[in-house]
Amino acid sequence: MKKQRSAAAKIFRILMAISVVAALGYAWFHHDTKTSNPHSYKTIGEIPVPYGYERVDGSDAAYSAFLRSLPLKGKGAMVMLHTGDTANYQFLSYAVVDMPVLSNAEQCADACMRLRAEYLFKRGRYGEIRFNDVNGKTMKYTGGSSRKEFEKYLRKVYGVANTFSLSRELQQRPLSIIEPGDVFVYAAADRPGNQYGHAVMVVDIARNPRTGKKMLLLAEGNTPARNIHVMRNLRHPFRSPWFYLDENADKLRLSVFRFNPDELRGW
Repeated sequence: MKKQRSAAAKIFRILMAISVVAALGYAWFHHDTKTSNPHSYKTIGEIPVPYGYERVDGSDAAYSAFLRSLPLKGKGAMVMLHTGDTANYQFLSYAVVDMPVLSNAEQCADACMRLRAEYLFKRGRYGEIRFNDVNGKTMKYTGGSSRKEFEKYLRKVYGVANTFSLSRELQQRPLSIIEPGDVFVYAAADRPGNQYGHAVMVVDIARNPRTGKKMLLLAEGNTPARNIHVMRNLRHPFRSPWFYLDENADKLRLSVFRFNPDELRGW
């Protein structure tokens, strides 16, 4: 009888331990898959790569470094609209880039142009800051090191450029040579029945040196204008921000958007 009670007590302790571990695991899972920037990373470059992977640079290593240096808002930060209201579908964001929205026209394609322009501006490469409008006319920046003129220029560009102009301006790039800073973009005009196009930027890439497989970190803006944010991979069991790149896929599912392989573009 004494042995039976001892065995029962042991089983009870094991079950209690399992229950505690399960509860803690659920709390951790819920926290990490629902909370923005759950580990309070300071920059995109602090987000750890998947096990067995290593970060890789593109042909412009300084551009890769710039994207990784983009600051992130703290744990629990919300994606905010330009109006000051909270954006819907917060679960789509893994972390919010700490960069103010410049206007109510800074949407998806504009966010990609913003990050590219910010890099060139920071490097003093003012003459390279240029974007095409929807008619194909090139809009050149001529304001030099003036931050005020730079932001004024971007607001003007936002009003006349979109996914259509961006997809036409950039060079098509095969998935096999994807680089940080590349853009997945399609215009509504390219998809009959679609009211809007969309664009997301590749802000980091990690590669498994053994298999050659690649993982991507993506950032986007959206409509209505809102904070640029690192996208969450809803298909990953832990909702990681890393997306696996299948170079042979017919369609690439990136969060809630689907891109064709030929919709990758480079500057």
